Formats: sequence, C-alpha cells, structure tokens
Amino acid sequence: MERFQKIIWNEKYKRLYEKLQELEKNREFCGHDMEHFLAVARICYLMVLEKNLPVSKDVVYGAAFLHDLGRADQYEKGISHEEAGARLAGEILVQCGYNEEEIALIVDTIRSHRKMEEEAEESFVELFYRADKLSRDCIHCPVRELCYWPEERKNKVYSY
Repeated sequence: MERFQKIIWNEKYKRLYEKLQELEKNREFCGHDMEHFLAVARICYLMVLEKNLPVSKDVVYGAAFLHDLGRADQYEKGISHEEAGARLAGEILVQCGYNEEEIALIVDTIRSHRKMEEEAEESFVELFYRADKLSRDCIHCPVRELCYWPEERKNKVYSY
C-alpha cells in the first residue's frame, strides 16, 4: 500500500475527518471533504508532472488529504486551520511512514496553502496553492452569487 493510502486509514485521521464532516454538514459554500482533497491532489499531481518537479505522489496526496484537516480546530477553538493542520499532519505522517524531509515539505505546504507571502517560482508550495484554488467548481456552484470570493477569483473555466 502506498503511504498516502495509509493516511485515510489512520485512526486519528478518520476521527478528525469525521469531526470535520459533522461540523460542515450544513455548510453552503465549498466543503472540505474527500472530493475536495482528491481534486486538489489530482490537479497538483498533474502540475508536478508537467513541471517535472521531484515530488512524489505520496507527498502530493499526503498534503492534499491533510491540508484542511485543521478546520475542525478553527471552528471549535478559533485557531488558524493552517497551523492546526500542520501540527496534526506531522503526527499522522510519522505514523504513515513519511520521512523528516517529506514531513517538513508537507507541513510547510499546509501552513502556506491559503496565502502565498511571495511568489515562488513554480515551487511545490506554489503549485499546491494554485491547485487548491483550481479545485473549486465555481461554474456549477449553487450558491455562486452568494460566495464571498470576488468574481475575478472564481473559477470560470476548467484548466485541469
């Protein structure tokens, strides 16, 4: 079994994922479920392959499965989901066989996935940030007109 597959079977991950789904069961806007995580992973992996970056599928999918997991702490404790997610990811990734270098890259990616401080030239972190945004299906969203994203940020075409 590839290491990223171990993440979704990890007991801590399963508990946190179920908790997040319960907290978002009435959410109207973009959810943070397995469909979103897989869309981010697939888009990002295509970008990594196109750019020929030395980032493994395990790292791409690991980051995608974990990047929004801290949202439960954000909702319940009012803390940044990026920081909460980075802390949780480190614990889970160790249990799933990731090495220190991979964990550091994934944790850094999770911390940076909402706001890029500066443009990184086609780094994994930048590609992941873009994949997270491109994963949203604004075209078919039933609450598109109510969304807080400005029109210029909404996805109006499919690029991946």
